[in-house]
Amino acid sequence: MSWQQKIDAALSERRSADTLRRRHAVSQGAGRWLIADGCKYLNFSSNDYLGLSQHPQVIRAWQQGAERFGVGSGGSGHVSGYTTAHQAFEEELADWLGYPRALLFISGFAANQALIAALMAKEDRIIADRLSHASLLEAASLSPAPLRRFSHNDTQHLARLLAAPCPGQQLVVTEGVFSMDGDSAPLRETDRAARAQNGWLLVDDAHGIGVVGEAGRGSCWQQQVRPDLLVVTFGKGFGVSGAAVLCSESVAAYMLQFARHLIYSTSMPPAQAQALSAALTVIRGEEGRARREKLTALIQRFRSAVSTREFTLADSQSAIQPLIVGENGRALQLADALRRQQCWATAIRPPTVPAGTARLRLTLTAAHEPQDIDQLLEVLHGAG
Repeated sequence: MSWQQKIDAALSERRSADTLRRRHAVSQGAGRWLIADGCKYLNFSSNDYLGLSQHPQVIRAWQQGAERFGVGSGGSGHVSGYTTAHQAFEEELADWLGYPRALLFISGFAANQALIAALMAKEDRIIADRLSHASLLEAASLSPAPLRRFSHNDTQHLARLLAAPCPGQQLVVTEGVFSMDGDSAPLRETDRAARAQNGWLLVDDAHGIGVVGEAGRGSCWQQQVRPDLLVVTFGKGFGVSGAAVLCSESVAAYMLQFARHLIYSTSMPPAQAQALSAALTVIRGEEGRARREKLTALIQRFRSAVSTREFTLADSQSAIQPLIVGENGRALQLADALRRQQCWATAIRPPTVPAGTARLRLTLTAAHEPQDIDQLLEVLHGAG
């Protein structure tokens, strides 16, 4: 089979299974409204949970940072790309979350890949929740350490896997809030199981940080757990992009020597670090509290009124509200039906989610208004 035949066959297989992914070029897409092809839609696909991507204080901080530092960092942090803006935000973030150190990464994907690649050896073992993010599972699969998966949120299954003999170290991997189902991990029980076998716990809290917990400190703070490795990302609750690893002094020193994603990648723009600092100021303050309360009220409004006779609603109290429809084609049809009524929602299909669980991944944000939720519910009822 030639290269072209291989590519054509793979694409044909995706088309026939209704799993072919497509991108839509939008002229506005992070906030309450999404504009595509000149049409305006209520946006129920954004991860900008607190609406901070449009916040004037965050935008102004980025503009001021660009005027001071320029629009790029100019290099790896190990060469010339680590600025006082990066340093200040790392220190602010570590203090806020109660860790000795924070290391900034260009993305959550890069942070997860860097951690697992740098830390794990062939005599070690990775035990991950089956529904962990693709960046974690891919990194584990590429690692020399064997990967075992425990049933979703099943800490008894985790404990049994941890109890099996292992010549090296064991790393338990999970998320705070799961990106496709919107449910939360039982972090206290997970942490207890890991510590009983002298394992380390890595929590990716991409969808919890800024949104849950005291002052938005995330899922671990909410459940009073301090994992050995905490990954937080800034493309959701912070409304920007990038990520950070929270860890001990020794792990930070080790990562600075051996994390290739840090050493060989251009660091995030200093202006971005300044914008993230401004976003954190909002999250920690009274306005952040008000936005979280508004988001909680919108989630309750949606869940109390959506018809479970027409849809299977995932057990989620987060901003992620998946409607499970099962068949890939039906998920695509439902997304199209919503768009015809000026509501933008994305159909998520395998391999992103397990076969037979295609869904609309609806996301609610503090930028929405109660009437937006009512309109969504009305459209869903008609489509159902």
